[in-house]
Amino acid sequence: MTQSIKPDARVLIYSHDSYGLGHLRRCHTIAHALVRHYKSISVLILTGSPIIGRFDFRARVDFVRIPGVIKLYDGDYTSLGLHIDLSQTLAIRESIIYNTALSFSPDIFLVDKEPLGLKGEVKHTLKMLKALGTTNVLGLRDVMDEAGALDREWQAKGIPEHLDALFDQVWVYGPESMGNPLEGVSLPQPIDHKMHYTGYLNRRLPKAALSQPLPIEQPYLLVTTGGGGDGLELVDWILRAYEKAETELPLPALIVLGPFMPSEEREIFAARAALLQRVKVITFNNHLEGLIAKAEAIVSMGGYNTFCEILSFNKPAIIVPRKTPRLEQYIRAKKAYEGGLIQMVDPDHLLDTNLMIAALKQLEHTPPPGDAMCKGMLNGIGNLVSSVHQVMSDRGHDLQPNQPEE
Repeated sequence: MTQSIKPDARVLIYSHDSYGLGHLRRCHTIAHALVRHYKSISVLILTGSPIIGRFDFRARVDFVRIPGVIKLYDGDYTSLGLHIDLSQTLAIRESIIYNTALSFSPDIFLVDKEPLGLKGEVKHTLKMLKALGTTNVLGLRDVMDEAGALDREWQAKGIPEHLDALFDQVWVYGPESMGNPLEGVSLPQPIDHKMHYTGYLNRRLPKAALSQPLPIEQPYLLVTTGGGGDGLELVDWILRAYEKAETELPLPALIVLGPFMPSEEREIFAARAALLQRVKVITFNNHLEGLIAKAEAIVSMGGYNTFCEILSFNKPAIIVPRKTPRLEQYIRAKKAYEGGLIQMVDPDHLLDTNLMIAALKQLEHTPPPGDAMCKGMLNGIGNLVSSVHQVMSDRGHDLQPNQPEE
């Protein structure tokens, strides 16, 4: 008997987004890749990000904004916008997530990085969708954290006991050569058979980014701190280098501070940059890919998305990884440096202005990462959309490819 073809396919993506831009930018990239490749697929993003509305969305991609929370220095959370108790905020978030998932009835529920969601808010939704036959997928970065620290975190959150039961597949957004992000985590049963390594999520230049005016003349060095909440030390280090040796450095600098950098520090940095001839500061750009693609070289903290863009647009780069509250960026940067992909400057030496000056001068002689990339390292989008196609085919959907011009 021939299986009936369902009229549309649906993907629901959850991103807890307590702080920063990393999760949201990754989910945005995946959603746009899916609708760009296939007709009759709709993607809905569940997010707590307060700035999701500042991003552009293609047709057949939309979002549901759940009340935001923010992570405090002591590791706990508090409500971001609502002046109510955190437990009430979490109850509202959990209810919105559950009922959105129930109404949207996705074929695939893709959970980004946090298996059970913030404070376990996705657990009941995962159980409900699993019972309804949805394919639950956990999406993980290439690097999560130092193994012991990740194991302690996951054990405290009660994640291992639910991992195999609630998730049908685990997609690792990186090449297997970078290692298993769950190595060292104690699991009741192995889940290696569910893990699929996609390669890095390669980026493309949107049409809107091609036409956007540049805030600085080319050629330039781009300095980006992601969301900016933890980028103060990097920006200060770069400014000190230009304040001491501006005329000696090979490129003028465009510094993107990030929307989550405190306003007082943004104003101080802007005032310092105004005294320099070859430094320009902006707060945010919703087409960062365009700024990266048009830059001569990059300085960044080495978060997942920026690292993918450095590889995708083949830019010489200096990465200054953070080491707290987790070692994710440092582990990624160290492996990339050892593989000849990037320069790395250890943040332990951030008071050494001359070290940053020397690194910026060396950028002129740093080869682009394409010279050292292994085969398949940047095949993430192609492999991911193929995995979605396979799941949808198994569920009776006939996903037709879009025309190339779409």
